[in-house]
Amino acid sequence: MLQELISENVKRAILESYQVELPSVEFQATRKEFEGDITVVVFPMLRSIKGNPAVIGQTIGEFLEKNLTEVVGFNVVKGFLNIVLSDSYMLEQFYRTPDYSRYGLDNITDQTVMVEFSSPNTNKPLHLGHIRNILLGDSVSRILAAAGRKVYKTQIINDRGIHICKSMLAWKRHGNGITPESAGVKGDKLVGDFYVQFDKDYKAEVSQLMNEGKTEEEAKAQAPSLLEAQQMLRQWEAGEPEVVQLWKTMNGWVYEGFEQTYQNLGVSFDSYYYESNTYLLGKDNIEEGLAKGVFFKKEDGSVWCDLTEDGLDEKLVLRSDGTAVYMTQDIGTAIQRVKDNPDITGMIYTVGNEQDYHFKVLFLILKKLGYTWAENLYHLSYGMVDLPSGKMKSREGTVVDADDLMAQMDQTAGDISSELGKLEGYSEEEKQQLYHIIGLGALKYYILKVDPKKRILFNPEESVDFQGNTGPFIQYTYARIQSILRKANEDESIGSGRVDVDLEDREKDVLKQLMLFPEVLQAAADAYSPALIANYTYDLVKFYNSFFQNVPIFGAESPEKIQFRVQLSEATGEVIRLGFDLLGISVPERM
Repeated sequence: MLQELISENVKRAILESYQVELPSVEFQATRKEFEGDITVVVFPMLRSIKGNPAVIGQTIGEFLEKNLTEVVGFNVVKGFLNIVLSDSYMLEQFYRTPDYSRYGLDNITDQTVMVEFSSPNTNKPLHLGHIRNILLGDSVSRILAAAGRKVYKTQIINDRGIHICKSMLAWKRHGNGITPESAGVKGDKLVGDFYVQFDKDYKAEVSQLMNEGKTEEEAKAQAPSLLEAQQMLRQWEAGEPEVVQLWKTMNGWVYEGFEQTYQNLGVSFDSYYYESNTYLLGKDNIEEGLAKGVFFKKEDGSVWCDLTEDGLDEKLVLRSDGTAVYMTQDIGTAIQRVKDNPDITGMIYTVGNEQDYHFKVLFLILKKLGYTWAENLYHLSYGMVDLPSGKMKSREGTVVDADDLMAQMDQTAGDISSELGKLEGYSEEEKQQLYHIIGLGALKYYILKVDPKKRILFNPEESVDFQGNTGPFIQYTYARIQSILRKANEDESIGSGRVDVDLEDREKDVLKQLMLFPEVLQAAADAYSPALIANYTYDLVKFYNSFFQNVPIFGAESPEKIQFRVQLSEATGEVIRLGFDLLGISVPERM
């Protein structure tokens, strides 16, 4: 690695000139206004060396230029040493990778990670909030696999509880035997409509009870719909056949609907866990923890974990009546997953940031229980997605449905593509396919380019812009490169293999960005951040477009330069495709 080579020689320069052993060397990208390809930051060295940073930089620069053939020049700006690399070194690095289609991808290591994402409730369709969760989990899974981890993708489906019974009760009251087939509606949408219907019934009952003199609190607790839903939940827990059958039927409708949405989004899972199976897990583990002294029992019989010495509080893990809480089943489910997949060395939970504290506690308890894999648990916490119109509420039916949003994105992509008028010769089927690739790419990129921890204000129209930091802009550049390669393939005079040429500044910019990809991929895997891949790819596209607009390809002054520029274009296209594949985004051959 170049940085290691330069770092080693910077340390040699300091040892020879100042008789000091530097602990480390800090690098950064060279600022555009200065000549150079990589920059050594001198200021941190002042902790070890007394002196003027500009003089120290000059000393190091002279040493590197004398001792490294890779370095052909330098300049010092205050405490920054900007190093100029030789064209031969840049070309050597470029040609070191004969095939860029798998550039930067790592071999499988001994790390096996389970990534949990999506994890919806079965009482409503997937919505915009779920989309951020799903896209993050899917992309992080892809990035980890590309960085050499073995990955299992899973989800836990919240298929039991009072919210499920609310949809079931509303269907019994208002459904008249309706099914997704008879209604011509996706199953998850149909069930979600009945969830909204329950809320209407419930609010009307609360209003009536308050008119009859009840307080709001009393009315909410005594509304017949709620009491009936609670009774239905008790019947489900008791295994009452008719209730269980309706539960299976309606959940089945929802699963079919979810699967269509997942296919449309281009995501898949290796396994599914269902809360109806896992909600009893964990009790045995609590007993084991009691025996080990990890937990303690209070006078009322409830079981707790004291985390006060760890800066947290006391956490309930079993109620006094012996029933589980969410923490109980999360402990049990984590342990069960490792039993099901004994090679797991860590787990990633993709869950919104409102659950930050819950996962701190969960991970700490699992460590205290002595599980080695508990050292490698990570909460992929993310911010909410808002719309220009405000927050979404599923009870009131004001959510942005995932399927509707994707259809809107396809429509917007179609409208803009038609305005640009570049689809001559496309069949209607090809156009629709392209609109979906552009629309879905716009949606995914807009969400994934933002650091997961930040909140997003999602603007569909802005995301499909063909200019700026958007998916379609990057897809368009990829398609442009494919057009160049098609033209090059038709020209038999363009050779293959290595050529030695003098490099233009814009060519070097593209080469330097290409060289960063393996490093960025590993950094994205370590940080669980698709945003690093998204923004790297955008920067690569910016450098390539600057090269394309200012440096002739087929009009170059020599056959060698034409050949190199075609090869540079091809490598750039492959890395764009790799980067977008890590985001779960397709790239079109033509646009």
